[in-house]
Amino acid sequence: MFPAEVPALLLGSTCSDPSGTLVEAVCTATGPPGLLIVLVYSFLITFILPLPSEIVLPLADQLRLGLPLWANLTVVVLVASIGKAGGSVFAFHIGQEAKESGPVIRWLRRSRFDVIEWSQTKVVQLSKKYGYAGLALALSVPAFPDTLSVYAFSVLEDDYLKFAAATFVGSVGRFLVWIVVVRGGVASL
Repeated sequence: MFPAEVPALLLGSTCSDPSGTLVEAVCTATGPPGLLIVLVYSFLITFILPLPSEIVLPLADQLRLGLPLWANLTVVVLVASIGKAGGSVFAFHIGQEAKESGPVIRWLRRSRFDVIEWSQTKVVQLSKKYGYAGLALALSVPAFPDTLSVYAFSVLEDDYLKFAAATFVGSVGRFLVWIVVVRGGVASL
């Protein structure tokens, strides 16, 4: 069901086995500063770090914001989705610059993973067929790194606002799919 690269901690219900200082900071975040950590983590994973976004969801149970679990979960999803949308817009800008650069495209074609060829596969085909709604749909797939999809799509399109909206909606969708389908609902977090 999941790609082989999915970290074991993602499949658990908690961050019981954090694999780095940033992941550990996310897994132990509490209160309003915890939301800032979620925002920064979500921003970074979208354009530079190939880490899972779903690890922020168990925080809803430990944030200590004085809200019920469903409200904490809503806040975490919204903050993480805003961070991911912001990181996506940053990646989008980099993609806009890269598509103007012949050397960058040549380097990508020669790289170990042919990003240009990959970008013409399922995610971009979906995005081409359905536009920004396709991008949102592609980003709704749990446990799949956003980074490559975001960069691939950014080379094809040029509307920042629509791109930001699609990545926000895709992020919210991904969290909802994870909560409802993969984890079995709010109570299982």
